[in-house]
Amino acid sequence: MKAMVMTGFGGSEVLSYQDIDTPELGPDEVLVEVHAVSVNRTFDIYLREGTYAHQPELPHILGVDPSGVISAVGANVTDRKVGDRVFCSLFQPTDRPDPYMVIPGLGPVDFLGVTIWGGYAQYVRSKAARTVPIPDNLDFHDATVIGRHLATAANQVENVLETKADDWVLVMGATGGLGAACIQVAKWAGAKVIAGAGSDEKAAACLSIGADHAINYRKQDLTEEVRKLTDGQGVNGVCDSVADQEQFPKVIHSMARGAKLVTAGNASGSADVPLDIRYLYLHQLQIIGEPREAPGGLQAAFARAGEGGVKALIDQVFPLSRAVEAQARVESNAGIGKIVIDPTLD
Repeated sequence: MKAMVMTGFGGSEVLSYQDIDTPELGPDEVLVEVHAVSVNRTFDIYLREGTYAHQPELPHILGVDPSGVISAVGANVTDRKVGDRVFCSLFQPTDRPDPYMVIPGLGPVDFLGVTIWGGYAQYVRSKAARTVPIPDNLDFHDATVIGRHLATAANQVENVLETKADDWVLVMGATGGLGAACIQVAKWAGAKVIAGAGSDEKAAACLSIGADHAINYRKQDLTEEVRKLTDGQGVNGVCDSVADQEQFPKVIHSMARGAKLVTAGNASGSADVPLDIRYLYLHQLQIIGEPREAPGGLQAAFARAGEGGVKALIDQVFPLSRAVEAQARVESNAGIGKIVIDPTLD
């Protein structure tokens, strides 16, 4: 099969488009012909650079959220069949004595595309139990974006922020995959959503997927605008997986007393941001890191998507052979929405 193989850590020169052996299946696994996989800053760019928390054995294949068509099933698999359209979960159960992580409701897991080979390839193997059928109303590109982000967004907004009707929620990086999903989940809860974006075009895109207000923080002062919109009170919850050094202090000062901020990344590339500790404790704020989905969240996300109305913002779709360009597009911050790779385009 064709694959984009990572042969080292560093710049895009460590990625090589080449022929490799198609993975052999274990008895509980399925082989999926990949039709879509997205490019993620944390799991793809940072891991490639060697700055992520884990460095996999080399050679390695990136790609944490592939979707496609099952082309083969293992001997023990009875609930999946050849031809099924499925999404493959990032979290893959393992019996290794040193698993990468233990996830509530799943137990010991490896991460697809992080600790084991992922979806930057024509084929990927997955535990059959960690595939989810794709509703007929979704194409593969949308399914990959929804599968990657909607369950995490639901966990952040519903379980961590405990968002309820008429709450004010601020979403930063709102045209990214997670941000766009957070906007929609917050609206389902009946919240009033303010989107923070870095351009007029991105602000308009936020409004198109349901945000009530959008602030271009490159032109306007984020704290001032949030305070105006909320009658001086500030927001009850924040989803911020950008961690922009300039904007993060403004985010904090946009929060009402007792508000919570949830994060699952630092898309700005900065690991350190200024924090006004005095404002934090005087206003009894909480900052919570939660990058996971809740147990059963992935299945619930696709059930919701199957009912219609879930919007996936997609910027561009690249063939696998142009994965280097796809990553460069993500690194440029120029796009509106997710970058997707489709190996069937080669």
